[in-house]
Amino acid sequence: MPALLRQLLTRDHLGLGEAARSGASERMEPRTRSADRMVRSICPYCAVGCGQRVYVKDEKVIQIEGDPDSPISRGRLCPKGSASRSLHEHPAREYKVKYRPSHGTEWEELDLDTAMDMIADRLIAARDAGWEDVDEHGHRLHRTLGFAHLGGATLDNEENYLIKKFFSAMGALQIENQARI
Repeated sequence: MPALLRQLLTRDHLGLGEAARSGASERMEPRTRSADRMVRSICPYCAVGCGQRVYVKDEKVIQIEGDPDSPISRGRLCPKGSASRSLHEHPAREYKVKYRPSHGTEWEELDLDTAMDMIADRLIAARDAGWEDVDEHGHRLHRTLGFAHLGGATLDNEENYLIKKFFSAMGALQIENQARI
């Protein structure tokens, strides 16, 4: 029976109840029903930090939805958050560290340990090159102006706390975060 006729016969004029049902819709199942497990996550896009439920089957993401238990988003996601599964599964997603040396014209692939060692070596070198032990009056400074840190908007409070502690211990003064919510 056509939907319009069902609406008229059932007096469900808005089509929100019995008139909206059909044989096909009665046989439908939620996409999440076949999931092996659900993992809670945070949307990677902006600084709001909306909660997500990530449904996994056979170690593959099958659905990402808003988390109704999240006090921030209460189950809602913006269009970008709703499409974050495509970010995870995009065929152009990089899985290897890419590095382009100084004056280089091509990207090189590095293993993660090599890349992390390069970052640590450069951070220590910048710290040493910009280190200020005392000022012109002999006052202790124990700081460096050789590097700074600007945190991303998706970092949570715990990550920002650890970053602040680490860079302060390294002697940095310019430690900032772009999230001002």
